[in-house]
Amino acid sequence: MTALRHDVVAGRIAGIFGLRGELKCDPTSAGRISFFEGAQLHCELGERAWPVRITSVRSHQKRLLIRIDGVEDADAAAAYAGAVLYSPRQEISLGANEYLDDDLAGCSVVGINGTNYGVVERVEHYPSSDMLVLGGGMVPMVRAIVVEIDLDRRRIVIDPPEGLLDS
Repeated sequence: MTALRHDVVAGRIAGIFGLRGELKCDPTSAGRISFFEGAQLHCELGERAWPVRITSVRSHQKRLLIRIDGVEDADAAAAYAGAVLYSPRQEISLGANEYLDDDLAGCSVVGINGTNYGVVERVEHYPSSDMLVLGGGMVPMVRAIVVEIDLDRRRIVIDPPEGLLDS
């Protein structure tokens, strides 16, 4: 069993916190709203997958500390370290000019002059900006470089500064 195709990564379990079963969770930007008491999420770790219910959530140093139903101590919590939590896509609301990583992956990237730079393999998140990862490099997702994102045409138009994508 794996996450449903229409599920969105809500966060990753970074490890345990304390002795009472709390888990340190690094939520994604879009997935942060998925964490609330009673939320039903989908959990994957390696080849295993199962549904989970969140019983409590609190913020702590840029992370969330969550409790999962049935996880009562550090030993039980340790089994979740490294797991990925997914939320149903229909529960994620996006604002204008906000995109899900999965929507951008697979889009072709072209320059304003028509140069084909490749296809987005994935999106990585850094403190300074999110980055589109292509076979030939990374493109910061900033307005000065990303000119247009057209999800219907699966195309991203960029105006890269000299040297950004040179091999």
